[in-house]
Amino acid sequence: MKKITVLHLDSCPYCHNAKRAMEELKAASPEYAKLEVEWIEENRQPELSKPYGKNYYYVPSIFVDGQKVYEAHPGESYEECRNAVERAFKAAVE
Repeated sequence: MKKITVLHLDSCPYCHNAKRAMEELKAASPEYAKLEVEWIEENRQPELSKPYGKNYYYVPSIFVDGQKVYEAHPGESYEECRNAVERAFKAAVE
């Protein structure tokens, strides 16, 4: 399984959607339940988010083995977020 890293902000509603989607997907799939996700809060952990700085603008941004597979956009729905999280999970288990 590949490493998943999520760059987020505690106050971001889109980040809360991504977390909710991950919890739902992990609860529904034993394979996804095994995935480890590293959450980096960019304000509290700037030293950890810095290497990703040139590769994203919006949060949440999800990276699988260092490659960006998802970046939220303003106004996106929960369904869009959930679909993107599922694609990231699929990429991580390949």
